Amino acid sequence: MAYEVTATRKRPVTFAELEGQDFVVSTINNALNTERIAHAYLFSGPRGVGKTSAARILAKSLNCEKGQSDTPCGVCSNCVSIAKGNSLDVIEIDGASNTSVNDIRTIKEEVLFAPNSSKYKVYIIDEVHMLSNSAFNALLKTIEEPPPYIVFIFATTEIQKVPATIRSRCQQFNFRLISVGKIKEILIKTSEELGLDAEEDALFWIAKEATGSLRDAYTLFDQVVSFSGENITMEKIRTKLGIAGIDSVNKIAEEMAKGNTQRVLELTDEALMGGVSIDQLIIDFTSYFRSILFLKHNIVKEALLGSNPSIFSKEVISIYSVSQVEQAIELLFKLYKDIRFSLNQRFELELVFSRLSSLNTYISPNEILKKIEGIKKELRSGSFSVEQKPQSEEKKSEELSEDIISGIIQSLRKNKLALASALEKATSWKLEGTALQLTFDSTYSGNAVKGDILSIKEKVSEILNKKIDIEVFIVSPSDRESATGVDEDLELVKRVFRGEVVNGEK
Repeated sequence: MAYEVTATRKRPVTFAELEGQDFVVSTINNALNTERIAHAYLFSGPRGVGKTSAARILAKSLNCEKGQSDTPCGVCSNCVSIAKGNSLDVIEIDGASNTSVNDIRTIKEEVLFAPNSSKYKVYIIDEVHMLSNSAFNALLKTIEEPPPYIVFIFATTEIQKVPATIRSRCQQFNFRLISVGKIKEILIKTSEELGLDAEEDALFWIAKEATGSLRDAYTLFDQVVSFSGENITMEKIRTKLGIAGIDSVNKIAEEMAKGNTQRVLELTDEALMGGVSIDQLIIDFTSYFRSILFLKHNIVKEALLGSNPSIFSKEVISIYSVSQVEQAIELLFKLYKDIRFSLNQRFELELVFSRLSSLNTYISPNEILKKIEGIKKELRSGSFSVEQKPQSEEKKSEELSEDIISGIIQSLRKNKLALASALEKATSWKLEGTALQLTFDSTYSGNAVKGDILSIKEKVSEILNKKIDIEVFIVSPSDRESATGVDEDLELVKRVFRGEVVNGEK
């Protein structure tokens, strides 16, 4: 297979070698073979997918000394000069740098002269949408009635900015993004031709990062080859480019799913100290949760996920709901937008990762509304009932012993004196399954405990040697009165004024 080589990049020299654009290739090949050549072509599509390469191949196909063909020889003087960019009859113009009407007037004057040594004089104008309106108007007449030896090839990434009057006078070809799988195949072939030993995971990562652009894939491939030598591995890419590996991301995500904020922040620090930038960590986690979202929807296609589905944590997939994963992605998107204006990017990152650690308790507004609507319907129909669990499924309830309570309070007293003092005011320590219910008759003490509930949760879980959730209840004065039959506010008035109730009616 014939290729021009620049570093590790291979440029196609025939339409048969133009990857991922089958419709464009078949249509132009048919036009060349039947000699139905248009005088103006418009190639549109994303950057790096082959628009300029296709324009050069078309120029060679029209001017090859061995005759017009969809497979130019690549060795004649015309093919060689076009490939080198010094052909007098193939003029490449950067539309972004030549936007004025005067630039176009120069072209109008030049088209009056026949080709120097070729059959056609070909003008390739890249980023044509950058031309001014007056330049487009000046070009219009030339496109509409060109000399028979003139061919215009326009390329653009933003076809909507090209005036309709220009588009209607061109044959239009829409170039598409190239699939991850196709780019990976091309990189494997390139590695083999260059004698490189490359891991498939590494090439797959390069293909994924290229986001459909073969040019970007080759650029990144060049960079990886420059520091990897003859052996390309994912480990080298992670180390040199500062990327969080899937193992590291899985570990942090699993701790997030468990609600273990302390471990999440510790692992995040390890990743940052290992050379992963804050921006890259956000990108890695956004991509990770996107893949988790796809897996939640039973999408397992490797090209869409960006990796083999087996490498993603089963625990993370099972714990999070779809709405929770969507919320994670929204938080990460917002973080990426906000972080460039942040006073401290690391603090912003840690704050969001801390919030992601409580993601498993998130319920979307839509889910809440659906639940409320469901209850309303049941109430209207009279079918609403509280589900009673069988006796065997009920959680076992037990009061914690004085020794355990004392141990918890004493452990906290070392570093959390105020919190320990507030805990001493608890009137009840009841363990319901994996939830410790703390009851207070003091609003101040109850709120103090609520304000630092994570410290209590960690200490209780450590002492009881299992994961424990904390629930705080504050008994109101009305609750106390109904429970004891005594109005405590009234008793307080009696004590202050040393009086007694004459009339017992309220």
